[in-house]
Amino acid sequence: MNELIRMVSEHVGIPKDAARTALQVVGGFLKDRLPTPIAGQIDAALGASDASGQAGDIAKGLGGILGRR
Repeated sequence: MNELIRMVSEHVGIPKDAARTALQVVGGFLKDRLPTPIAGQIDAALGASDASGQAGDIAKGLGGILGRR
């Protein structure tokens, strides 16, 4: 999740703590509205502590859900 926080912070120009809060809100929103298997994957991905490219994969996946790539 740290990689995703950094990406949001840099792209939007907000402090990292604000980016973390925004991602938690968005993650909660998506988990509440998506089918349980997908919500579980989002929860697992956002909870991942390693920066092995999972943040980029999440961003790509969300872009696909939202119709953007």
